Order: sequence, then C-alpha cells, then structure tokens
Amino acid sequence: MSEMNQFISDQLQWLIPGLAILLLIILIIVLVQGSKLRSMRRKYDAMMSGTGIDDLESLLIDLKNQNEMLEEVQQAQKTGLEALQLKVKGLQGRVALKRYNAFGERGNDLSFSMAAVDERGNGIVITSLHSRDNSYIYAKPLKEGESQYPLSPEEKEVTTQALQRT
Repeated sequence: MSEMNQFISDQLQWLIPGLAILLLIILIIVLVQGSKLRSMRRKYDAMMSGTGIDDLESLLIDLKNQNEMLEEVQQAQKTGLEALQLKVKGLQGRVALKRYNAFGERGNDLSFSMAAVDERGNGIVITSLHSRDNSYIYAKPLKEGESQYPLSPEEKEVTTQALQRT
C-alpha cells in the first residue's frame, strides 16, 4: 500500500495540472454551449414574437390540424370535380348540322338534319323536311350512335360528324 501511495504522490504533480486543464476545457465547452443556447433562445423569441403563440409545440399542432382540414376539403373538392366531369361527359355538346334540298325538283336548301350527341353517342337527330306546301319535323333518339328508327343518309352523315367533333 505504501508503494501505491508513493506512486500517487509521484504522479500527483502531473495529475493535478492535468485535471485542472481538463476542467478548464470542460468550462470552455460549457461557456460556448451556453452562448449558443442564448443565441438560439434569442432567435426563437424573435421568431415567436408577435404571433400570439407562447410555444412552438402549440403552433405545430395548430398547423397539423389545419393541414388535416385542408386535406379533407381537398378530398371533397376532388370528389365533386370527378362527379362534375362525369356529368359534363353526359352533356350533348357535340352538334352537327346539314342543310339540303329534300325534294330535288323544286325548292331550296331549306330542309336540314341536326344531330346533338354526347361522348358516348347518346343524343338526338332532328330532321326538318321543307316543301313548298308543308314542313315536317322528325326527331329520332340515338343510343351509342345508332337509332331504333331508320336513319336517312343525311341523318347518318350528321350523326357521324357530331361524333367526330371534340
């Protein structure tokens, strides 16, 4: 045991300055970290001043809740937009018209055929046959570009034209 005491007392001259240097390094590290922490605290206070929010956690929670509400609204709008797109596809916006002389021997191009269809070919063909004495109007429903009633060549032509329009 005395040998150990002798060894410690011999090394004590190096141990105390070594521990003093180690403590000095630790003190410097603590001071630097404290300075960085104060600087960060000043930046945080500057960022949070004027917002009316006391801490960053409540701000982040509020932002998360707002984001969730916006996502719900966006999903509802997306669903509504898809429904509108389906409805618009069903509108009969493709229209074609052809004027012609139904009775070749007399009259002018006062007769006409008009087709109004949607993207799927559903719609109607309206034909007006005009003669000097009378005028006749016929309407024929279309389903997928075809009618259950026979179509004249002019009616077939306007149906094809209407289906080709974008």
